[in-house]
Amino acid sequence: MAASERQQAGEGSILEPLCFPELSAESCSLPSEHCSSAELLLLCLFCSESFPLVQKEQLLKHLVLEHKLVIADVKLIADLPKYVLYWKGRFLEQPVTDFCSVIKTNSTGPAEKWEEYFLLCDVLPEDRILRENLQQKRLEEVLEQQQHERDACTFQRLCMFCNEEFSGNRSSLLNHMARDHSFSIGLPDNIVYCDDFLDTLQSKLDKLQCLYCEKTFRDKTTLKDHMRKKAHRRINANNREYDRFYVINYLELGKTWEDVQSEDDREMVDDDDDDWSDWRAHPVSAVCLFCDHQSETMDQIYTHMKGVHAFDLHQLRTQLNLKFYQQVKLVNFIRRQIHQGRCYGCQERFDSKADVMHHMVSEEHVMKLPEMSTWDQPQYYFPTYENDALLCTLTDSDEDGNDEADHSGDIPVISEDISNLRSLRQSSVLNQLLKSRGSYR
Repeated sequence: MAASERQQAGEGSILEPLCFPELSAESCSLPSEHCSSAELLLLCLFCSESFPLVQKEQLLKHLVLEHKLVIADVKLIADLPKYVLYWKGRFLEQPVTDFCSVIKTNSTGPAEKWEEYFLLCDVLPEDRILRENLQQKRLEEVLEQQQHERDACTFQRLCMFCNEEFSGNRSSLLNHMARDHSFSIGLPDNIVYCDDFLDTLQSKLDKLQCLYCEKTFRDKTTLKDHMRKKAHRRINANNREYDRFYVINYLELGKTWEDVQSEDDREMVDDDDDDWSDWRAHPVSAVCLFCDHQSETMDQIYTHMKGVHAFDLHQLRTQLNLKFYQQVKLVNFIRRQIHQGRCYGCQERFDSKADVMHHMVSEEHVMKLPEMSTWDQPQYYFPTYENDALLCTLTDSDEDGNDEADHSGDIPVISEDISNLRSLRQSSVLNQLLKSRGSYR
């Protein structure tokens, strides 16, 4: 690849795999911990007292002092207001001794000084099921919120470091901070409640606090120099304040991201457990090369591209005698050109995808491919979109009834020249970014 071509490729680099939206996200409710604290009350399980959610310690203290009740592992309860409301109803139906373990204090002293406390914990099957259901409900809400944020195009915010404004999708800002300021909070798809996350970080900077060690400095210049010299332009992975912004912390009851990552997968393998009845997955649909249309069958997507966009992939495959991997590279090449706002027929750049398609249709460039050497490159082995179902349906041109392929055993296989692939990889923007970036979640 020539130096000019390599420079052009660097300018349009994609820093992370793209992903087609699988579902149109609708407005989704937030878990109770993200609602207004003024609207959430914790009701006492035995009397009419109530406390704001932010004062949950006051409720726990009230339960111990006034009602001799201890709730175990409160921090593992996904939705405390719903939890206490459930048990308030149950205690109205049956006495507390039917559910709770009884703990006697001062048992070595005289009997008149004995005190009985009641322990409500997940040893009780009903309590365990309640906690798991609340955890599952919160996980579903978090995943809905994450999907909503992934698909949303109304994001608008200034960069915390250079005040450049970004709009559209949150990934544009997060990728900018990682690429231009070496500040990464993780992949956009791993983050939830992104606005709250950025608000939290911005408030620390406004208070002249270092984002890593949280020391306070006298002015912005001193803070900036400190974060640069100490390599503190990152967040502290041990700061539990940030856990609620990462989806991994919601996956399993009582486990943080550290617990999940340290698990040995071999312990979870059970050859006898073949029941996948609880598996939930969205149907995979193929997406058109030129628009957002999706079809559940390949015949439908090929018919759509031919009828709506006058693009016949089967015809190109036959005319150019494209093998399987050449088709893969062609599809990935077209995907990348369209994503980057470029007509692949004449290489003219446009501001939007709609402008590209208008130009290609009016100039009849849809079926006008550049020289094969332009797109038949090793870099296009890698999918532009990581969930591109269209790639899974491609077939070799010899598989459509041409039996001559069965007698081609004497045809030599010539490997592709990939001598420049290693140097291209070493000099890529993504490789430089990974070298300069620290270890993040």
